[in-house]
Amino acid sequence: MLPYEDSIEDYLEKGGKLTAPDNAPPRYRAELLRIMASFVDSELAGAAGFADIINDGPGITERIAASRIVLEKFDHAERILKIMGEFGSNIDRYQNIHPWNSRVARDEDLGGSRLDGDMRLNVFHHPIADWNDAVTMNVLMGYATIIQLKELSQCSYQPLAEAFAEILVREMRHTELGEEGLKKLMASGAKGSIVKAIDYWRPRVAVSFGAAVSPRFEMLRKFGLRHTPNDALLKQWESATDMAFANVAS
Repeated sequence: MLPYEDSIEDYLEKGGKLTAPDNAPPRYRAELLRIMASFVDSELAGAAGFADIINDGPGITERIAASRIVLEKFDHAERILKIMGEFGSNIDRYQNIHPWNSRVARDEDLGGSRLDGDMRLNVFHHPIADWNDAVTMNVLMGYATIIQLKELSQCSYQPLAEAFAEILVREMRHTELGEEGLKKLMASGAKGSIVKAIDYWRPRVAVSFGAAVSPRFEMLRKFGLRHTPNDALLKQWESATDMAFANVAS
């Protein structure tokens, strides 16, 4: 390891921030790009999948909400892609490198393994069945996104941390829209289909937090890119979604 990297790692581990690509050592750059690629791929795939369900919304209000979510997810991807471009990524080529609306069979179990270099979270490889399924998935994944973005908005690369903090505000609103839709569905007597959707999506969203014990976490912690272990984030999500869906289980 170079002495330069030693001094930078010590600075980062003590809470220091980097503000430009030129200051980032190679391993830090690689891990930072990995985080950004996973987010961008997930936003592009999530938006593409949700776009297919817009016209299934029961009314104009619901379709407007779904359209807003799709639009803003594409915007989030573009924001982070611009930061990736500052690190030398070919962002024009990147945007179409994968078929973002592709999905596996509904009953396929992917576990935690990634597919063909696609960095999206595996939950976004699974198809949405119908409107009730989409609303339920949006709430479950929305809470996961909030928790993960709160973590990443503290990362040591300041431009990315600031971008994630701004995106977090919108993602919180996306989850609120999902909860509003969920209440309407419950009032319309859709409890049975919501329970089925919870059973389907809950384990798939849980996988997005990664392994409980991650060999990479300690390195990310030293770089200041992560602060809270995967299992602690997962427990936060389980508690939040238990409360959100308490009326469904009752």
